[in-house]
Amino acid sequence: MDVAEIPNEDQAAHWNGRAGSAWTEAQPLLDALFEPIERMLADAAAALRPTSVLDVGCGTGSTTIAIARRLGAGGRAVGLDLSGPMLAVARARAERDAAAAHFLRADAQTHAFEPDSFDLIVSRFGVMFFDDPVEAFSNLRHAAKRHAQLRCVVWRSAADNPFMTTAEQAAAPLLPSPPARDPDAPGQFAFADPERVKRILADSGWADVDLRPIDPVCTMHEEDLTFYFTRLGPLGKILPDLDDVTRARIIETVRPAFAPFVQGTEVRFTAACWLVSASASSH
Repeated sequence: MDVAEIPNEDQAAHWNGRAGSAWTEAQPLLDALFEPIERMLADAAAALRPTSVLDVGCGTGSTTIAIARRLGAGGRAVGLDLSGPMLAVARARAERDAAAAHFLRADAQTHAFEPDSFDLIVSRFGVMFFDDPVEAFSNLRHAAKRHAQLRCVVWRSAADNPFMTTAEQAAAPLLPSPPARDPDAPGQFAFADPERVKRILADSGWADVDLRPIDPVCTMHEEDLTFYFTRLGPLGKILPDLDDVTRARIIETVRPAFAPFVQGTEVRFTAACWLVSASASSH
């Protein structure tokens, strides 16, 4: 008998396993790093004055909580994610901060949303990982109210984001060759092609689709850099399974490759992204 394929099963395993644990450990670093993008989405929510907001791929909840604060007592902010470990952190943060944010462990591609539930749907790097992005955005369109807005921040290409590929490129001579990157496969740069993104959203029933390049400057403390590239990204998947000697050799090779981004005690890089906007119905 054939076994039915479960949508996003690999992503669920990934974010509930090693990656989810790494992101919970790195939560303070990542929140500080991507604060400019969080602020941009919170500002958009404040300007649009929604009553109900869905944050897709909310992770440890920073953006959801920031939006909840901007909405005030009359608003509802819901964060949705596949990752149990990250949502546990999100719920604890919301409770600690007395923030009116709620969190749901579910898959945005398949979850049975109540129709007409949200007048704003946002995401900070959370929508590039669907097995079937048209199905996922169609499902989100089903959850949107008639005049709802969509605001997502996604990465542009790997070539536009050298900081994000520095570790894997520097380590490449010491590791087996990885499979070639499929630009349309679920992953960090899956929405790099603006024409593909426009097709996905149009085919999902969204209107007034627009992509605007944004280039926020992100910073972290220099002392956090080694933790960042050894726990997150491609090396975060590989290093724990290597022997101590090989692991140390890779770290010694990779760390100097980040020199162009180090300015004194600070690491700075430009996050080359798209701000994706769309409407649930055409004006």
